[in-house]
Amino acid sequence: MSPGAPVLQFDAVTAGYRGHPVLKGLSLTIGAGECVALLGPNGVGKTTCIQAATGRLPCQSGEVRLFGEPVAHLAAARRARLVGVVAQELSTPMAFTVDEMVMMGRTAWLGRWAAPAAHDRAAVEEAMAMTDTRALAARAFPSLSAGERQRVALAMALAGEPRLLLLDEATAHLDLGHRLETVRLIRRISAARQLAVVAVVHDLNLAAECFPRLVLLDEGRVAADGPPDAVLDAALLRRVYGCEVTVQRDPLANCLRVFPVFEAEDSGDRVQ
Repeated sequence: MSPGAPVLQFDAVTAGYRGHPVLKGLSLTIGAGECVALLGPNGVGKTTCIQAATGRLPCQSGEVRLFGEPVAHLAAARRARLVGVVAQELSTPMAFTVDEMVMMGRTAWLGRWAAPAAHDRAAVEEAMAMTDTRALAARAFPSLSAGERQRVALAMALAGEPRLLLLDEATAHLDLGHRLETVRLIRRISAARQLAVVAVVHDLNLAAECFPRLVLLDEGRVAADGPPDAVLDAALLRRVYGCEVTVQRDPLANCLRVFPVFEAEDSGDRVQ
């Protein structure tokens, strides 16, 4: 790794599927300890960014770098040690216990057929303590609630001691309370470990309240990048999302709120 290099860098990246580009010359830099929300409507390249960052999706042109090294040049085990991923939903056909699931997060550090060593068990214990999943250790993973399963998925990712955490709509299936709980937990862990976090987020209000930096994508490119006050501009959101919105400041939370405006076709009435 290059000293002082950004954690993650997209340099004019074009990438997509079956020859069809989704990212189109995208450039983006993420530093240590940053918590960044990727925003934008469906199909603009948010999940494609995650896939390119892990090296699972090759670039058609441009380059993705982790700590200054091209992702394409890193061995899969090396990438797995640097990057933790939490998907929208974690499932398993087997009734593994929670502590077994979290230990699977150490796979990239274990030799083939090697038993976990003391430092592996310590990493698992720390991850479970940080995510408040220790009390669930003996529970079968399929028996958990959606919120509990996402905390376990986060513990699995953290057990691998990554330097970069990628979340692909990790709060999408959670209720309001569990969404806030999960994002606040991620923010605390990021601060404690100087862990860079990039999260795909559809809830603009959650992003405005919980993430200090927002990156809005539009048609595979960065449309806006900065703090919520700079990115959540009503005119820009109307253009990118193709619908009428209003943006107002919440005096209690001291953050912006985005409201879609429903326009009744018959009466012309506008309803927020």
